Amino acid sequence: MEKFEDIIKSEKPVLIDFFATWCGPCKMMHPVLEELHEKVGEKARIIKIDIDKNQELSAIYNVRSVPTLMIFQKGELKWRAAGVQPIQLLEQELEKYY
Repeated sequence: MEKFEDIIKSEKPVLIDFFATWCGPCKMMHPVLEELHEKVGEKARIIKIDIDKNQELSAIYNVRSVPTLMIFQKGELKWRAAGVQPIQLLEQELEKYY
């Protein structure tokens, strides 16, 4: 299994979705992220992280509400937002880092 640190060091932008299985808005994000993945293909990675199974990681990144979305590239946090985000915004943000 890949380590989080290795995943976010990627040259490709990596969109991380911190979510919870019990979270309604997180369920709404799921089809948005699937559609986004179809649009961006191999230009970016999209990773989902369950905050209940990754409490230490959630604490390190100060995830206080779900969903929280972050874009990393080369180990740097480039963008962050909490709550359901529209696909257009996510696509725009990822495009900055191709």
